[in-house]
Amino acid sequence: MKKLSFIALFVMVAGLLQVQAQQQVLPPLISVNGIGEVKLPPDEVVISLGVEMREKTLEQARKQTDSKAAAIIAYLRKQGVDAKDIQTSYVNLQPIYSSNQFGKAEPDFYMAQKTMTVVIKKLDKFDALLSGLYENGVNRIDDIAFRVSNIEKHQVEARKRAVADAKQKANALTNELGAKVGKVYSISEHTPIISPRMDYAKVAMDMEMAQGGGGPSIAGGQVTVTSNVNVSFVIEQ
Repeated sequence: MKKLSFIALFVMVAGLLQVQAQQQVLPPLISVNGIGEVKLPPDEVVISLGVEMREKTLEQARKQTDSKAAAIIAYLRKQGVDAKDIQTSYVNLQPIYSSNQFGKAEPDFYMAQKTMTVVIKKLDKFDALLSGLYENGVNRIDDIAFRVSNIEKHQVEARKRAVADAKQKANALTNELGAKVGKVYSISEHTPIISPRMDYAKVAMDMEMAQGGGGPSIAGGQVTVTSNVNVSFVIEQ
């Protein structure tokens, strides 16, 4: 019995020592948030465009839409747009009935739709290109989005600026208390997984200037690439 009690006591003491070892006392730390931004003009525009045809028969609607889509692709290729930058993103074929006669046997007409996503890398040619697209059958523009190519390079620069911002904040805070920033204890990055945000105020101003002076019909504004880091530094007295 005594032997069993001794073993139980030994196991309990060993467990307590292990818990204490795991609960190490943290050094004095200062934790700060750093933000880094890189602002630059976009060099690409992504257009979602479409063709929509309405005909008496399904086959007529499909053929008309396919013919115009082929003409659009041929035009884009002729204008120097790479094949990999043209993608069919949506196809739809459906009968259309009058709202008050849905149960009738024959539809009023058939609608065919085809949507393509196109990446344009020559922004100065956008107006002429868009005009040509309309002439070749595009009758719907669903979305226009500006972006920056080689985004990874700009994300690296934004991250560097975020780290520098965190260090500057830590130095400013510790100097006020008569202490110094030591080595880095931990660091993490919290960058939103979103497309680079647009500087909408700049876009609006550019568009107003363009309209007033008879310039281009679109304005890219600025794209802001952001990095957000949390850094903990050891405080040295």
